[in-house]
Amino acid sequence: MNRGAMNLERGSILFNRTIDQCRSIGRRGGRARARNLRLRVPDVTPAANPINEPPDETIHEANLLLDAQFPWLRGTERRTARRRAA
Repeated sequence: MNRGAMNLERGSILFNRTIDQCRSIGRRGGRARARNLRLRVPDVTPAANPINEPPDETIHEANLLLDAQFPWLRGTERRTARRRAA
């Protein structure tokens, strides 16, 4: 068992403590977390996002190509009006 600086028995960390003692424990944990985050700074900076180039073909051209390849599916991209049940 670790008998270091924080020698707290299991389950008694927050019980039987005053508000100031609980705040001190929380402050200590927050400082440790911030220190660990600072030490974990990535070595490589993220690369800038490349500029998006326009696509080689438009959506309309792609639809025409698909209609030529699959004539039985021509016009299926259009929505039809729903009929109400009377």
